[in-house]
Amino acid sequence: MSQLKSKYPIKKISEVEYRIDQNIDAGMKTPVTIYADEHILQKMLTDRTIEQGMNVSHLPGVYKHVVILPDGHEGYGFPIGGVAATDAENGVISPGGVGYDINCGVRLIQTNLTENEVKPKIKEIISDLFRAIPSGLGSKGQVKLSGRQLDEVLLNGVKWAIENGYGNNRDSEFCEENGRMKGANPNNVSSVAKSRGAPQLGSLGSGNHFLELQVVDKIHDPKSAEKFGITDSGQVMIMIHTGSRGLGYQVCSDYLRIIESASKKYNIPLPDRELSCAPNTSKEANDYMSAMASALNYAWSNRQMITHWTRKVFEKIFKTSEEELGLKLIYDVAHNIAKSEDHYIEGIKRKVIVHRKGATRSFPAGSNDIPLEYRNVGQPVLIPGSMGTASWVLLGKEKSMDLSFGSTAHGAGRMFSRSAAIRSMRAEDVKHELEEKGIFIQSASWQGIVEEAPSAYKDVDAVAQVSHEVGIATKVARLRPIGVIKG
Repeated sequence: MSQLKSKYPIKKISEVEYRIDQNIDAGMKTPVTIYADEHILQKMLTDRTIEQGMNVSHLPGVYKHVVILPDGHEGYGFPIGGVAATDAENGVISPGGVGYDINCGVRLIQTNLTENEVKPKIKEIISDLFRAIPSGLGSKGQVKLSGRQLDEVLLNGVKWAIENGYGNNRDSEFCEENGRMKGANPNNVSSVAKSRGAPQLGSLGSGNHFLELQVVDKIHDPKSAEKFGITDSGQVMIMIHTGSRGLGYQVCSDYLRIIESASKKYNIPLPDRELSCAPNTSKEANDYMSAMASALNYAWSNRQMITHWTRKVFEKIFKTSEEELGLKLIYDVAHNIAKSEDHYIEGIKRKVIVHRKGATRSFPAGSNDIPLEYRNVGQPVLIPGSMGTASWVLLGKEKSMDLSFGSTAHGAGRMFSRSAAIRSMRAEDVKHELEEKGIFIQSASWQGIVEEAPSAYKDVDAVAQVSHEVGIATKVARLRPIGVIKG
C-alpha cells in the first residue's frame, strides 16, 4: 500500500481503491472508501469531494464506511457520487445525502430499429420529440393536473400514469420499486412544491437532463445483454434522463430548513451545516421521508409520461405500432434517493437507511428487488454519459452488497462547473463538434448546450471501467448517441 501525496491521509489499496482510515479524534465514525483510478482521484482532490466524504463519516449511526464512487465530485453536504448507510433506529436521515433533484434518474427503452433505419430520419425524429416533450428551465408538460390528480401522482407514481393511459403494466415491472415508493404522503409536500410540480409532469427540464437516441456500439457481455433486449451492435436505444423537476427541488429546499432546525433541537454536532440531519425515528425525519417518497413517485411518473410521448412519435414517423417497433422499457433506476434496506454489517443483518446521492442501485442476481425476468442475471445498471459521449449498461454484482451497499456510479461526473464551461466554450463550437461526430442536437437554450458540453465531464468510459474492475457492476454494453434533446 502506498501513500498518495495530498493533504488527506489517503492510502492506496489497489489501482481502483483508496481509503482514508477512521480518525476517532477528528470525529470520524467510519473510514472513507474511494473507488477511482489515479487520474479520477486527482480530479477529486481539486474540490471538496474528499473532505465532504470525511464529513459524512461524522453522522450518527453511520455504518461500515462512507463510499465515494468514481463519478464523485463536490455537492451540497454529501459529495455527488456518495453513498452512506445509517442505522434505521439509531441513525439519521440527511436531505443533503439525497440532493435537490430527488429521483433524478434514467430509463432505457429498446427498439427493433437499426442505425441504418433511423439515421435518415434522425432530424425528423429529434424535431418531433422536441415538440412533443417540453424541455428547458421551467418547461411545462402537456397535461394539466388538478390538486387531486397531483396527489394521486405523488401517491401512486407510474401506476397513476399507466391507469390514465400513459403506458402498460409491463412498464411498472421494470422500474426500481415498480415505479411507486411506499410511504408517500402528499400532505407533507408544501403547497409551493405542488404549485411548481402541477404543470411540469411530462417535461424534461434543464441542466444535465436529456433524451437521447443511442446506438449499441459494443456488447461486452452477450448473455446479459440479450436478457435485457440488447441483441446486436447498431441496434437503436432510447435513454431518458430527468427527475422530479421543480417539485423535488422545492421538497428538498423546504426540508433543509426543517431538518437544520432539527439538528439543533436534537443536539447533533456536525462538521458542516450542509449535513443537517434528524434522527430516523423523529417526526421531522418521517415527514421528510414521506415527502421524498412523494417526489420519487412524481419523477417515475414524469419519465413514464415522456416515454409515452416518445412512443407516439416513433409510431407516427415509422407508421407502425409500439409492439412492432419493440419499444419496451429495459429498466428505470433512481440516482438521488434514501431507502430502507437490509444489509449485512460485520456479518449481522441490519436495517439501514442507504443514502445514494448521484449513485445507482446495483443489485445482484437472486435479489427479490429486481424484475423476475432479470433475477437469474442481475439488475441492469444505467450510466448515462454527457451529451455527445457514450453511455453504459452495466450489470449489478454480488460484490456491490459488501463493497458499496449495493451501489455504483450514476454518470460521468463533472470535470468543472457550469459557469466555468460558459466562460471557456461557445455553443456554436460545441454544436459543430457534435455534428462532426454525427450527433444531431436540439436544445431549449444555447446556454444549456455549453453547460453540458462533453468536455465539462469526466471520461464516462473510465468511470465504467473502475466499476467493472472493482466488481460492483460489470460492463454489458456501450451505447453512443446519434440524436440529443437538451433543456
